[in-house]
Amino acid sequence: MQKWFKKSGVAVMAMLFAASLTACSTGQTGSSGAAPAAKTDSSSPAKAPAAPAKDGKIVIGLSMDTLQEERWQKDRDLFIEAAKKLGAEVNVQAANSDDAKQISQAENLISQGVNVLVVIPHNADASAAIVEKAHAAGIKVLSYDRLITNSDLDIYLSFDNEKVGELQAKAITAKAPKGKYVLIEGSETDNNAHLFQQGQMNILNPLVKSGDIQIVYNQWSKDWSPAAALSNMENALTANNNKIDAVVAANDGTAGGVIQALTAQGLAGKIPVSGQDAELAATQRIVEGTQTMTVYKPIKSLATKAAEVAVKMAKGEDPGADKKINNKKKDVPSILLEPIAVTKDNIDSTVIADGFQKKEDVYKNVKK
Repeated sequence: MQKWFKKSGVAVMAMLFAASLTACSTGQTGSSGAAPAAKTDSSSPAKAPAAPAKDGKIVIGLSMDTLQEERWQKDRDLFIEAAKKLGAEVNVQAANSDDAKQISQAENLISQGVNVLVVIPHNADASAAIVEKAHAAGIKVLSYDRLITNSDLDIYLSFDNEKVGELQAKAITAKAPKGKYVLIEGSETDNNAHLFQQGQMNILNPLVKSGDIQIVYNQWSKDWSPAAALSNMENALTANNNKIDAVVAANDGTAGGVIQALTAQGLAGKIPVSGQDAELAATQRIVEGTQTMTVYKPIKSLATKAAEVAVKMAKGEDPGADKKINNKKKDVPSILLEPIAVTKDNIDSTVIADGFQKKEDVYKNVKK
């Protein structure tokens, strides 16, 4: 009899915990809120219905990989501003590139009863746990800029990241159509880094096959760290006796590490280097001549669109996805925006004209 009471007590506690988890959620669900034409994974657990917010205000949880880079600070501020205009509140958590911390923070946002969860994942695979936990609480998940893989993700919003890589490689091959190439890639755990590399290779492979270029060094940069990129570039220079003709760097942070290594060898400005994100330091290097290009992704458009989609999801409305991207588990309804290649020739009409960077800041170090 005593054993029966113990088992019964455990069962009751489990039921109470499940009920409390459902009660704390404030997301809106239902078939009308699903992204159009999404494939359903029959093995996925049913998503629990969630209660509406008590005061009627939509609350969005924003789980961020990091706020260490200028670019992500801009995303956060623009997203909050856009959501506020739509009458929604945003609760932000940043994990400093720690997978366990990001999952824990996401759980905290879920327990607060957010209506929808927007995730910028540090690790594409590890963040699948966030999607599962959110769905168990009846909360839909939007993957922002970086794709969460191996998950029953609701929607993905980003730029055409394969095209980003293509723009990088096109700009560098235009400057150095022949010679020895170094590829300094991003974080191996970031699905976007793989897409950038794929886009780069779309352009570089034909030149490799023809013998015009030779890729002499190709390495990931842990957590997109400029210090890791610096170390990688130093290794590439040493291994090739400084005889390098071009560098394809995956973003502006890694480009900064590359250019630091080149500067130490008196090579900065002599070897073309790509980038991405149009960070202030990168735009300054472009007008100064040490960085060849960056890829400008108008993040105001991305953040504004993401806020609009998140609010629609919370209301159970169609978010309007017009593409699909496979995340290794399903074809995820997706919205992809167009990136823009930026060089010294068009920096005024793109990055500066959009107000993304101020002209006086960009040209601060240029001698008049």
